[in-house]
Amino acid sequence: MIRQEEVCVLVPTYNEAATIEEVIEGFSAVGYEHVLVIDGGSDDGTRELASQAGARVRTQTGTGKGQAVREAMEYISRPYVLLVDGDSTYRPEQADRMLAPIFAGEAEHVIGNRFADMQPGAMTRLNQFGNRLINRAFRVIHGRDLADILSGYRAFTRESFERLGLAESGFGIETEMAVECVRKSVKTAVVPITYEPRPHASETNLRPFRDGGRIILTLYSLAKMNNPVFYFGSLGALSGFTAVVLASYVGWQWFVHGVSHEVLALAAGVALLFGVQLVMFGVLSDLVLTSNREQTRRIEYLLEELDSLEAGEHASVGVDERGDPLPDSRATAVTEPPAEETEPAEGPEP
Repeated sequence: MIRQEEVCVLVPTYNEAATIEEVIEGFSAVGYEHVLVIDGGSDDGTRELASQAGARVRTQTGTGKGQAVREAMEYISRPYVLLVDGDSTYRPEQADRMLAPIFAGEAEHVIGNRFADMQPGAMTRLNQFGNRLINRAFRVIHGRDLADILSGYRAFTRESFERLGLAESGFGIETEMAVECVRKSVKTAVVPITYEPRPHASETNLRPFRDGGRIILTLYSLAKMNNPVFYFGSLGALSGFTAVVLASYVGWQWFVHGVSHEVLALAAGVALLFGVQLVMFGVLSDLVLTSNREQTRRIEYLLEELDSLEAGEHASVGVDERGDPLPDSRATAVTEPPAEETEPAEGPEP
């Protein structure tokens, strides 16, 4: 059963005056009273409207959605967090659906899949193409299909969030969270949600080409920690391709025109050696990463076994009549002493 009083709805905002009241009131109507708005310095009255709607409002000290989410966690004490955008594109009545896998113990991090039920006009064709391209790249690079890693509707536990090593300050925060969930073996689930069009009075803060480029760079740069073979191998392949092109040009000039290019030939050789070294470094890094993951799994297994043993020892501790533990942890339960046997009273003989 979902305990709504243990959930904090986190809403990062920047100039969302047209929709913020509707978002807060929508979550309050379905039982989520604890709403935290972390604002990035809006100048359209977003903070005032959010406060009037009943939310707790904080102004972030930095800039960007990623920085806002990380800073907001300092103000949250509840064990569960529901992250949602303030543009009224996500339905508050689907909050229980987002949190259900967490309260059922099936996941620690939940991503809402917008492509499962995307309403007409909710996303331009350019944005749809970019989102699908990024999701496919994520599947290839990091080996997991999370359907919609850029979704702004997420649910997670505070404990799992604190395990993630997040550093992104802008819109790359969703990509970084997805990568870190894979890298840190955080149990992740994907649930279908409805994605609504942004109201006409609300303007988007997303710039497709600028932010899309940053997201792709973030996705690629994070590969060195999660898939070093791909990261260093791709750089090595690029260096090797450059060597082949230079060597082909030098050979063509030599055999056709009789002109030698010693400098270009030397550059081709260096590029080829550099590419081979990058590939070898990627393979070695992958071996180290695999070993580290195996050791981490063993440590987690041992910790779980230790917790189980401690729980078993506590359960076996005996207690006396006052409820205090007995000296011996393996003591058996205290039972009342048997009643003394007495001889039956003699009665008159028949």
